[in-house]
Amino acid sequence: MSNSQNYLAGQAHTVRMHKVLTPSHCIETAPAKLLDALIKHLGLKNDAALSRALEISAPMISKLRSKALPVSGMVLVRMNEVTGLDIRELRTLMGDYRRKFGISDQ
Repeated sequence: MSNSQNYLAGQAHTVRMHKVLTPSHCIETAPAKLLDALIKHLGLKNDAALSRALEISAPMISKLRSKALPVSGMVLVRMNEVTGLDIRELRTLMGDYRRKFGISDQ
């Protein structure tokens, strides 16, 4: 095997060994739709009422709505606890249709 073939084989092995996280900015989500659906589901009037129901600060709700802050796993779990909606259903409401989450093979 030549030096260039050894180098390429080594590079392929390195790529397989070092998995990368899928960047969250690659997935187009609509957290505003999720928040609106939760307000409707819970029969609330506005973001302030949703903030109190979820026990999350109003500025955090505002940042989620404007996409200044991503919807984290902890926020999804809190939404699940309060609404009884499944995590997958919450993600679908937000526009995230992935079947698996976390580390990518690419």
